[in-house]
Amino acid sequence: MRVVARIFNIFICLLGCACLTLVSARSPADENGLIGYISAANVSEGETLSDIARMYNVGYTEIRIANSNIDPWLPKEGQEVMIPDMHVLPDAARNDIVINVPEMRMYYYDKHGSSGIRSFPISVGRQEWTTPHGAMLVTGKLEAPSWYPPASILKEHEEMGEPLPRVVPAGPDNPLGRYALLLSKKGYLIHGTNKPYGIGMRVTHGCIRMYPKHIEWLFAKIMTGAKVTVVNQPMKVGRMNNAIFLEAHPSLKEDHTSLSQRYSNAISILKENFGAAPLKLFYHRIQQVVIEQTGVPVEIGNLAN
Repeated sequence: MRVVARIFNIFICLLGCACLTLVSARSPADENGLIGYISAANVSEGETLSDIARMYNVGYTEIRIANSNIDPWLPKEGQEVMIPDMHVLPDAARNDIVINVPEMRMYYYDKHGSSGIRSFPISVGRQEWTTPHGAMLVTGKLEAPSWYPPASILKEHEEMGEPLPRVVPAGPDNPLGRYALLLSKKGYLIHGTNKPYGIGMRVTHGCIRMYPKHIEWLFAKIMTGAKVTVVNQPMKVGRMNNAIFLEAHPSLKEDHTSLSQRYSNAISILKENFGAAPLKLFYHRIQQVVIEQTGVPVEIGNLAN
């Protein structure tokens, strides 16, 4: 994998017209609404988008939707891949952990240390095992946890012809990985994984999975009693200086949102966030962001002078 040593310029087709939207600046983690940056890399022989996602600490779905023109399993050698590591912060209190389910991403706010804001790709619950939304607390920390599959999962595996033992001890076959955080919502955890290539997918029974090195870092930082806020925000809006950015992800399938609903939601979110502030908005860009849902922040206007 050869990294392209430049910031990635995002081209989007705006209703049949080519238009350049630049999102190149690294955002400070303060009152501004964006963090991270967009970069690019070239595919090496034999690599898949899943390989590249893991290498650059992003999730599978986010790298796939940001590069919809690339075959995720057979990309061409030398092909340029966007690394989508710029994010609008979710609309939630910036306390400890915020998880945005449709984005499949966690945000950690370190108010007492030097880490600032950190963001991590995650896996979340499948449609029939959706990750619960709302406010929770970290109630415990487990190193080298054993896994006690609940009755519902035991039954599911029995029906699949893949019966599970009552207890899966710590080790390479344990799906919890090396570290787990217990949540106040009974039966739910934030934990590692023994299948890191599944990060960035809806593959869990409702728990939050992280790359092994990310849960190890978080485990060392987080304290019992920390707040965990889980939100459902497929669309986010943020400001960098005077520029306004919109970021759109596919909604959860069970939410059944139409294109017109998504567009209305985008306009509503803009009004909620900026109120009566004078704005100069490019509505054709808003429409295209809502249609494409690439998960990449796009400048869609600015605060009028």
